[in-house]
Amino acid sequence: MIKLSGSDKTKRKTGKAERVLKMFDLLMSGKVVNKAKAGQQFGVDEKSIQRDLDEIRCYLHERVDDFGVQNELIYDRRKNGYRLEQEEGMRFSNEEVLAITKILLDSRAFTKEEMMRMLDKLIECCVPPENQELVSDLIANERYHYIEPQHHKVFLDKMWQVGQAIHEKKYIEIGYERTKDKKVVRRKVQPQAILFSEFYFYLAAYIDNIDKEKEFDEANDMFPTIYRIDRIQDVKVLEEHFRIPYKDRFEEGEYRKRIQFMYGGKLQRTKFWYKGTSVEAVLDRLPTAKILKEENGKFLITAETFGKGINMWLRSQGDYVETVKK
Repeated sequence: MIKLSGSDKTKRKTGKAERVLKMFDLLMSGKVVNKAKAGQQFGVDEKSIQRDLDEIRCYLHERVDDFGVQNELIYDRRKNGYRLEQEEGMRFSNEEVLAITKILLDSRAFTKEEMMRMLDKLIECCVPPENQELVSDLIANERYHYIEPQHHKVFLDKMWQVGQAIHEKKYIEIGYERTKDKKVVRRKVQPQAILFSEFYFYLAAYIDNIDKEKEFDEANDMFPTIYRIDRIQDVKVLEEHFRIPYKDRFEEGEYRKRIQFMYGGKLQRTKFWYKGTSVEAVLDRLPTAKILKEENGKFLITAETFGKGINMWLRSQGDYVETVKK
């Protein structure tokens, strides 16, 4: 057996390192690496090339955070070789993080302690170190003047419990503080969706075993009851499952288009004239709104909504809105 001298060993290691780096550069530039051709080029067998490619694959997985994209080393049969397939957007850009922090602050949905913690995590995890101070400076004033919601409650743990129950289609039992009299009532419900609107998170759920004639304004209301999650005093996830046919499933996206201020009720169509300066703002506020016609700078609009929340919004517009009676 011939032993390699120290200098020979160094040359061999240098050769491997150079080989791996050259293949890495080829892959990063969009080229395809064929094992047989690479073996001939570098004077090694295909097994060595395969080991090199495996090392490159491991390196790419370890450096996802640094690259900002997921670079996956795959075998392309059509090209008879290995290439990189990049999945863009694996990391937020500076601009995206700034936008998200602004939205979070404007939501005013969490206690000050929770909000500050979320912002710190978001900036530390998603913004490169050299830009963290810049992003922090751009939101510093809003952070300082942040006003938490008046309920002062931490509810993320309850919301997560509810979310798991929705996913597993399990009944939950809740103690809920009613708005009208602050009385805590107990309800067994089928949780359907978590929604967010106007500073608060809500649970949409079907109540089990309740006298609708006595408890509801609309006894024939077939849509879920809306609960503010911060008013849920306690949550117990039951082992009992509920089943809803796919065709009858609750679609929160469609429901969300038609509900204002989270007031439930009958599905109705409202028609009104809008005389304000930005009809786009109306169309954004009422996703189901449609312009029927325009006359002298006024717009006749119709919208499909649930319940009385639309009336609150219409009144808030003052002289800009004139309701058309049915």
